[in-house]
Amino acid sequence: MNKKLIEVKNLKKWFYIGKSIAGKREALRAVDDVSFFINHKEVLGLVGESGCGKTTCGKMILRIIDPTSGSIFFGDEEITHLNKYEMQHFRRKMMIIYQDPFGSLDPRMRIGKIISEPLEVHRIGIPKEREDRVTELMEKVGLSPDQINRYPHEFSGGQRQRIGIARALATNPEFIVADESVSALDVSIQAQIINLLKGLQEEFGLTLLFVAHDLSVVKHISDRVAVMYLGKIVEMAEKNSIFSDPKHPYTQALLSAIPIPDPKQKKKQDIIMGDVPSPVNPPKGCRFHTRCPRVMDICKEEEPPLKEIKPNYYVACHLYDKTTV
Repeated sequence: MNKKLIEVKNLKKWFYIGKSIAGKREALRAVDDVSFFINHKEVLGLVGESGCGKTTCGKMILRIIDPTSGSIFFGDEEITHLNKYEMQHFRRKMMIIYQDPFGSLDPRMRIGKIISEPLEVHRIGIPKEREDRVTELMEKVGLSPDQINRYPHEFSGGQRQRIGIARALATNPEFIVADESVSALDVSIQAQIINLLKGLQEEFGLTLLFVAHDLSVVKHISDRVAVMYLGKIVEMAEKNSIFSDPKHPYTQALLSAIPIPDPKQKKKQDIIMGDVPSPVNPPKGCRFHTRCPRVMDICKEEEPPLKEIKPNYYVACHLYDKTTV
């Protein structure tokens, strides 16, 4: 049985934005009672529409932002309420690759300094060892050590993302959050970066939370997939199970929207009607019921829990309350 490296329980993040006309305090419920785990050396793909809370989940696990409530475990240790000094021990084990490969790099720093900065912060090695580590990492991610003294603006988008990956690997972390790490890149470059990440993950035995909205990318790199909608996880299972036979109507619609490269092949597409409700005032009951083609009366009144309908397959949907899948 695989051992869990990351586990979150009932995680919430509400951003308080002021008061309503009635004087009641209002909150944007970015993440609202989410629970999941990631095993050692596993890649969990976290997918959903923009604004569903994917990035917020990743940043809470790394304690870049603090949760409103809930628990975060790294291995056997709960890190939810550790202060910045107590978190220092875990910082070198947990890294992030940001979405914007240019905005995440200091334009005034040479890339050798950018990649070595985590080593300096965590006081790892002497200057010569750090220099050797930077050279090694640049070669690992497909950059030439001859470029070590260049600035970020002298590189293409794909090269800048390789710099970000090298920086994330500097301290030999166990866990990395890849936050939409290819969405800002051209399609041809996306494939290169995904293959690079997949190769590095296997080589170093990394555990990854891969945040994305592109399901075809997620299918290529992930072991398991969790689907989010409006701050909630609605489905979570092994990659092949979800892509071959999705259970939740939202997941079914997302997968039906993946284009087929053959123009002669026709595909039935499930169109999701309406707009995503406001996370400030989410619908009562199931949050997807306002757009669901299979909505029932119970969906409008009771929120479905995320439950295991078969081994390692979790769905939050009333369609499976009384049926065996």
